[in-house]
Amino acid sequence: MKRHIILITIITAFLSVAIVQAYAAEKTIGVIMTGDIPYYKTVHKAFLEGLSAQGLGPGKVNIVLQTPSPEAMAWANAARKLIAIDSDVIVTYGAPATLAVIHESSAIPVVFAGVYDPQGSGITGKNITGISSKVPVASVIKNLKGITNFSKLGVVYNDTEKDTIRQAEEVKSLEGQFGFQSVRFNIKRFGDAAKISNVEALFITTSCSAMQCVDNVVGVARKGKIPTAAVISGSEDRGIVLTIAASPQEQGKEASEMASKILGGAKISTISAESPKKIEMIINLKEATAIDVKVPFDTLTSATRVIK
Repeated sequence: MKRHIILITIITAFLSVAIVQAYAAEKTIGVIMTGDIPYYKTVHKAFLEGLSAQGLGPGKVNIVLQTPSPEAMAWANAARKLIAIDSDVIVTYGAPATLAVIHESSAIPVVFAGVYDPQGSGITGKNITGISSKVPVASVIKNLKGITNFSKLGVVYNDTEKDTIRQAEEVKSLEGQFGFQSVRFNIKRFGDAAKISNVEALFITTSCSAMQCVDNVVGVARKGKIPTAAVISGSEDRGIVLTIAASPQEQGKEASEMASKILGGAKISTISAESPKKIEMIINLKEATAIDVKVPFDTLTSATRVIK
């Protein structure tokens, strides 16, 4: 009789473990990572590493990744697919992907990362949290002014991406303080880079379409020996002279912790949205030298990374 009781206890214990494992494996995280954008790829890598560190690696949670092109319909379709499979939480990188999910559903918890200005972009609600990637635009302008004393600044953005419009507006608000005039270039596809002209420096927003066309944008800048600045990292090795951006590693790690809490049963309303604590400043000195601009010593010493 005792043996039977012990055997039943052991079987019950094994079944309990199996049920827990099966339940864990059934959890699904949907992820939207727009196109071939290095910053989002680094964020996603850090996100996966963060999940693994919390015991949510392969076999413990299903990751369904969508990589839409930077177009409204593609973002909407990606969101619909993740909603259709009944994701337990949806993680989004960048404002357009986040807004697409919000538009399609309010029932599934959403965790965002790499969103420049969540509130200003309309990314709010009871079922959403995340970490913003906002950096001080004034600091970007100040450092770019130190590299070249421009009077006319080109702003690369996309008029269908709300966060990039916000950044363009921030740049414009600083014209009087720093003594320049801004000119906007609406870049949506590769050929649009040819629009860029009659400016002495370029400010590249977090526009997904601009990031996909960054080689074309940098190509135009090189021909005119125009220094470039960006508020999203990942393209500094491709010719961006000055990059001031929120650490993608921090973005991914924070998002993984938030998603893990939600999967663990925490109410999303108890998880506050975060601001970036780690800001990187990257100088491509090699590119600056190639286009005959001098980077001040103080700027170089303040940089977290210098490409020589």
